[in-house]
Amino acid sequence: MKRRTLATWIALGALAASPMAQAQPAGRPIRLVVPYAAGGPIDVTARVLAERVKDSLGTVIIDNKPGAGGNIGADAVARAAPDGLTIGIAATATNAVNPWLYSKMPFNAATDFAPITQMVSVPNVLVMNAETAQRLKIDTVADLIRYAKANPAKLNYGSGGNGSAGHLAGELFKKEAGIFAVHIPYNGGNPAQLALLSGQVDFNFDNLATAAPNIRAGKLKAIAVTTLKRSASLPDVPPVSDTLKGFSIDTWWGLVAPAGTPHDVVVKLNQAFVAALNSPETKTRFATLLAEPVSSTPEQFAAFMKSELGKYEKVVKATGAKVD
Repeated sequence: MKRRTLATWIALGALAASPMAQAQPAGRPIRLVVPYAAGGPIDVTARVLAERVKDSLGTVIIDNKPGAGGNIGADAVARAAPDGLTIGIAATATNAVNPWLYSKMPFNAATDFAPITQMVSVPNVLVMNAETAQRLKIDTVADLIRYAKANPAKLNYGSGGNGSAGHLAGELFKKEAGIFAVHIPYNGGNPAQLALLSGQVDFNFDNLATAAPNIRAGKLKAIAVTTLKRSASLPDVPPVSDTLKGFSIDTWWGLVAPAGTPHDVVVKLNQAFVAALNSPETKTRFATLLAEPVSSTPEQFAAFMKSELGKYEKVVKATGAKVD
């Protein structure tokens, strides 16, 4: 009897040590690390999906870890055990921009993550305080460039922080337009927008999900979108590329696990989150944020992130932007 009991415990121990058993221990929730503050569009979309995958994956707890342009939260995912119990958000800033913007990175964006699926694609939009735009008589990108050239060093712009897509878009815009404007970084997109609304800064490159409510309310004026073509969400607003040929910087984010997470665990996570992304309820909810759900296979998301990393290497080097 003792020998059988011992054999049973050994067998159970081996099962507990297997990747699939570790991936979803009974009753243990999944932690989804969001590397930005609560309340922003990335946080909101993560919470929507966490609710949608309850039936297939169990409880998913959102863990907000903002700071350092998203690097703190992304590093927490990279350092987590590859057991399927910790996943996180990979975004334009953390996985495409920051590796070239920061001289020292706590993680390797190319090798420290196992892609699960892309989640969202959101156009960025060049916005001004509506009253400021009216006072300065700026209605178009050409108007803004003309004003900046006629009034050197008088303009400034805000962003969600050093390394954010808004920061890089602003630096690229300055370079391509041949103008100068002071960059003022804030701790997140919401504080940057509040600064714009209060007139502390003159213009921002914000993601459309964040800017949309105040554009609708008439508090912000949408000058242009940063997609190569017009956005279906703002069909009357032209792209920056109409004035500055080839200008294109979009915002995206998706889900990743730590590198080394077993493939079958990644596939299970992918299937659950892709189903959630494709559900009518998710599409309706994301539409209110002007965010387009984008699902992909792990392999497709890996190829996409590799491409974006290469793209932004050129953009960052061309602008000369650096954080430290």
